[in-house]
Amino acid sequence: MGNKQKLFSLFWGSGIVEEEAQIQCEYHLPTIQLLKFTAGKARGSYEIRFCHYNQEGRFQRSPLILDAEDVPRLKLALEQTPKLKKFLDRLVN
Repeated sequence: MGNKQKLFSLFWGSGIVEEEAQIQCEYHLPTIQLLKFTAGKARGSYEIRFCHYNQEGRFQRSPLILDAEDVPRLKLALEQTPKLKKFLDRLVN
């Protein structure tokens, strides 16, 4: 993630993208984000979002589709996101 902090807003709260793992693919930028809620009903909680951005860096409101060949690269990107990696570990272990 760059220096500028990404913000998000959902029906149940809003906040910041605390950590993000992202890779560049031919058609899009597959992304996994750790969302930290700072306002709303979910304030103080964390959630994960599986999403993608287009090649111009715009958030896309469609499901993330990840090619099996890109999984190792996304796993490598997760090495830079310790909190997100720990959260996902609870999902698979």
